[in-house]
Amino acid sequence: MELILHIVYFGLINLAVAFVGYALIKRGVIWQSWLLLVVSIFAVYLIFLRDYPIARMLSLIALTFTAMKVIAVAESYKGKKLKLTFKQWFVFATGWAGMRAEPFETLGAKALPNAWAMIRFGVSRMAMGGVLILLAHLIVSFHFNQDLTYTIVSIMLLVGLSLILHFGLLSVSAGSWRLSGVNTYFLFKQPAHALSLAEFWSKRWNLAFTEMTSIAIFRPLRKKTGPAIALMLAFIFSGLLHELALSVPVNHGYGLPLLYFIIQGLLVLVEKALAGRNVKFLKNKMVAHAWVFFWMVAPAPLLFHTQFIKQIVWPLSGL
Repeated sequence: MELILHIVYFGLINLAVAFVGYALIKRGVIWQSWLLLVVSIFAVYLIFLRDYPIARMLSLIALTFTAMKVIAVAESYKGKKLKLTFKQWFVFATGWAGMRAEPFETLGAKALPNAWAMIRFGVSRMAMGGVLILLAHLIVSFHFNQDLTYTIVSIMLLVGLSLILHFGLLSVSAGSWRLSGVNTYFLFKQPAHALSLAEFWSKRWNLAFTEMTSIAIFRPLRKKTGPAIALMLAFIFSGLLHELALSVPVNHGYGLPLLYFIIQGLLVLVEKALAGRNVKFLKNKMVAHAWVFFWMVAPAPLLFHTQFIKQIVWPLSGL
């Protein structure tokens, strides 16, 4: 009963952020938008402080995305006429994971191409993810070596959940909004095809986060600090948001997700420095794919640390 009450409180706070956020966007104010983010996240954190880690994680992530949209839209429309009606803003703020609001200016227009293809793609990935999680359950039931089982099953669950959410539900969401005339798009675009970490992070993996950090951090700071420092600050900010999503809910692993994104930012700068000196080893596709895969996987335990796996990933998968 207490959890249900907390969910109601969360819903009211999320609605308040959407309503207040639209007023801030119309006024074109930035620092007040950041203040709204901090205050609302702190309020939700206190509400779910003693609840299950999964409930705490989901509420913090959902609220963060809503509040970050206020900042992203305020930055995007700064100095421009706001074309979003309140209805368009509200649908965008509460019903889509991406951070670019402009596509929702055409909400209600005729359906766009490829909508059903995207929906079918999403459903197929959700099915694949479900099968992978069922196989993980089967492996656990065999009672193999405990440490080996933990490692293999954890990897399977992470991949399975990613297929269900990142490639499944978000693709279905994108296709569904295209049926309403909104030019939504895949937020995860064939990440295995990336030939550099820069390409992986900027064009292929989680474009919602890419848009968020680019609009809210990188672009406003680029001219003031230079592109290299602005890029590192964008990665650091992404790391802090992942701390909020992965460490705060389980009250463990603080600093590890942040370190992961600092490493990624430094590696992107290394890539840019190598490209500037015409170093050609990343121009070989096999080498480039191996480079990206290694640096995604090798430090991954920093991001998906032990307590996150034990308190979130396994219970979320029914284990």
